[in-house]
Amino acid sequence: MIFLHILLLAAGFAMLVKGADWFVGGASGLAKKFGIPQLVIGLTIVAMGTSVPEAAVSITAALKESADIAVGNVVGSNILNILVILGLASAISPLTVRKSTFYVEIPFMAGITVVFVLLGKTGAVISRGEGILLWVLFFVYLGYLFILAKSGKEEKQESAQKTRILLFYILAGAVVVVAGSNVTVDSATKIARILGVGDRFIGLTIVALGTSLPELVTSVVAARKGNADIAVGNIVGSNIFNILFVLGTSALITPVPYRKGFLVDGVFAVAAGVLLWAASGKKKELPRAGGIVMLLCYAAYFVYLL
Repeated sequence: MIFLHILLLAAGFAMLVKGADWFVGGASGLAKKFGIPQLVIGLTIVAMGTSVPEAAVSITAALKESADIAVGNVVGSNILNILVILGLASAISPLTVRKSTFYVEIPFMAGITVVFVLLGKTGAVISRGEGILLWVLFFVYLGYLFILAKSGKEEKQESAQKTRILLFYILAGAVVVVAGSNVTVDSATKIARILGVGDRFIGLTIVALGTSLPELVTSVVAARKGNADIAVGNIVGSNIFNILFVLGTSALITPVPYRKGFLVDGVFAVAAGVLLWAASGKKKELPRAGGIVMLLCYAAYFVYLL
């Protein structure tokens, strides 16, 4: 029985990755047609596209009253995104960090993570009212991105693919991701029950890794191609989107219980953001040494979870 659920979990992950790939490809193609800068594409279209699996999984988990998976998936993904994905990407090739990312986006990401920790600590639940607060902050962030896009508009790029084809990829990708999220949540929950492992551990590790695969593929490929703006912007934007939109929407659907154990995980997520900011340093570059330190920090965190 457990072997079947493992196969279903793997199938769910495959659907998440492929669906996100279609979604990001279609959305990025449309963005380039409108001349949106690479950094903005990374912070918005690519970031939100690669976060579709987290959104689908956490919202599905909230609907199925698996709150530990909903919260664990977001927190675990955010930690993994910074320490593992940017760690690997910068170990492959040092990543340049734009001034706006260093001075605005990374501090904003760390700040809203602190807000998330405080919301969970007060009342041991993220209520619908607090979900609205997260959504308000999300719209503030979208306003900032709109200003950023207008100030850095680039020339439009011609594409061989027609707009309707790109729209089809976006729609098909979203459908596959939603279907994959249902399979992932169901199989992960059943495996946890069989093994006697808590939903918190499953959400922070297995589900978080599975839903972060699109970010991993996107950022590593972007780093290898020298597109640092997409590599870094993808992760920072995804983490912001995960907390403000994903958890905000989950809380609006149903109040999300916040176990005491998540307090440590939340603090670790804040520390990961601070480490990213500090490692970028005065040169505004994430060096190979910084990437290695990040990978070692995640190894220590994983040992803590065990």
